[in-house]
Amino acid sequence: MTRPAPFSPPPITLLSLLLAAAFILSLSAGKIWIAPADWFADNADGWIMAELRMPRALLGLAIGAVLGLSGAALQGYLRNPLADPTVVGVSSCAALGGVAAIFFGLSVWPYGIFVCAMVAAGCSLLLLGLMAGYGSARGMPAGPLGFLLGGMVLSTLAGSLTAFLISIAPNPYATGEIITWLMGAITDRTWDDVIRAGPFMAAGAGLLMMTGRSLDGLTLGEVGARSMGVNMTRLRWLIIGGVGLAVGASVAVSGVVGFVGLIVPHVMRSFVGEKPSAILIPSALGGAILTLTADSLVRLIPGPSEIRLGIVMAVLGAPFFLAILLRARTQGAGGFGHA
Repeated sequence: MTRPAPFSPPPITLLSLLLAAAFILSLSAGKIWIAPADWFADNADGWIMAELRMPRALLGLAIGAVLGLSGAALQGYLRNPLADPTVVGVSSCAALGGVAAIFFGLSVWPYGIFVCAMVAAGCSLLLLGLMAGYGSARGMPAGPLGFLLGGMVLSTLAGSLTAFLISIAPNPYATGEIITWLMGAITDRTWDDVIRAGPFMAAGAGLLMMTGRSLDGLTLGEVGARSMGVNMTRLRWLIIGGVGLAVGASVAVSGVVGFVGLIVPHVMRSFVGEKPSAILIPSALGGAILTLTADSLVRLIPGPSEIRLGIVMAVLGAPFFLAILLRARTQGAGGFGHA
């Protein structure tokens, strides 16, 4: 008699259904609810749907997907469950570029913030790759550890420069605009934002999806991975390029939205197991679900204006981060993995 196959939720089908429900909620929810029957009506509801709700929902889906995917790839590469896109400094550098655009008045140009944020993210990619490669050549920490240390340097430097620009902002209006943008949101985004950011996020996601088999090999350690034919230099550049393009574009179009890349892979791992390649697609779907749901929530909270999406994610993410720390402590030092 054939034994039944083990149950392994959540399947991609279930996550896809949840994503469809979250997308419909994002299109409908707000200070003004729009029923599906009125989505394409020739009235104010139809205009709101076509010009505001649809691009906002698409951006929420894309941003959440690339943040969840980036977090899963980084946790697999660094072999550290506390890793997320902010750990490599790309988010901080992209944020610095956006802040510089606002500080120097370039935000009045429709492409100002986006271009500056993407240029800063690109520079961070080159610096991160060079620092990791230089460390390998000089006998310093190489591989994932060198990658992590380089990211920490970039993140610290970018954060310091961002604080410096805020402290010397020429007027309180510039300071307020900078702080508001840094909080992260996809409010009032348009089709232009989708067109600008979409190709970069898609390219980054494509690069990250190419890392699955190499990440599986890396679970045996760097020596074991190399013995299986994993090219560590190629893997490093795929991670750098994928995270840089995807996260850089998401920060450029929305500001900083944190914790998605930390929360989602942990949740997915408890369902699909520890195999890094098996977590990538579920994390992308889960990230999109979380971001769309959180963005719908900020529109439903009573008040004269919307709470920023970045604030909601921080409120959700901080307790989750603490729970991870407590769980790792109860399981011993091995609960953290190693970099």
